[in-house]
Amino acid sequence: MSDLKPRTEISFGETFLCSAFAACFAEFFTIPLDTAKVRLQLQKKVAVGDGVGLPKYRGLMGTIKTIAREEGASALWKGIIAGLHRQCIYGGLRIGLYEPVKTFLVGSAFVGEIPLYHMILAALLTGALAILVANPTDLVKVRLQAEGKMPTGVPRRYSGALDAYMTIMRQEGIGALWTGLGPNIARNAIINAAELASYDKIKLTILKIPGFIDNVFTHILAGLAAGLFAVCIGSPVDVVKSRMMGDSTYKSTLDCFVKTLVSEGFFAFYKGFLPNFGRTGAWNVVMFLTLEQAKRFFLGLP
Repeated sequence: MSDLKPRTEISFGETFLCSAFAACFAEFFTIPLDTAKVRLQLQKKVAVGDGVGLPKYRGLMGTIKTIAREEGASALWKGIIAGLHRQCIYGGLRIGLYEPVKTFLVGSAFVGEIPLYHMILAALLTGALAILVANPTDLVKVRLQAEGKMPTGVPRRYSGALDAYMTIMRQEGIGALWTGLGPNIARNAIINAAELASYDKIKLTILKIPGFIDNVFTHILAGLAAGLFAVCIGSPVDVVKSRMMGDSTYKSTLDCFVKTLVSEGFFAFYKGFLPNFGRTGAWNVVMFLTLEQAKRFFLGLP
């Protein structure tokens, strides 16, 4: 019989691997919802005479059906390679650095439950740092997702993720890979804080309720709550980020915000809210479930 006891902590390298794997796993299964969300966010009002025409994409399922019918089911996974690049770098860094940054903020000698504001600050910092590194992967993913069905004889802008990186650098300059960095830092710092800090706090709160234990059901509840909170807080900056990356006509973040507000109204910033929550909620549940199990593996727990 082994005398080895389960570990209580895992290293940063192990946490990074767990985080990157969990984020990539969630990305693969939820990217069709993300593709639908991006198409809805980029969709603008269509003028017909003096009125407004019916939009091409309508609702989560309607958008998915339209894309699948016009472009084939595989189009729903457009940008998956860039998406996996993004999650490997961004997901690994933002989640992997979260615990070390929390510990740094409160001090290694701190004992007890970490205050919520320290959780939020740690997540804001790691989200901003991670997307600063991963912005090129996000840009390419959005560009690939935004490209719909091409007219007969008209070639696609990019043949794939690697071609997109090279084409953007060649035609627009290497700095173009950081297009939309401002709203992307704002969006990912805010959403990372909403996801990680809320998951952390909600999970701790649930575990204080009699009858609840640290199991799959608790992880699902905390993941769904974190997803809802993240979408409510982050949708406006998410819409601006998608439009900045998917449409090069905007001069700046402020220009995109003002033009969207003036031409389409405040609720344009919540375009694609349901598919965004559907995707983010599902993504958070899958990611946190996978992350928790991966951590248990490294800790030697059943």
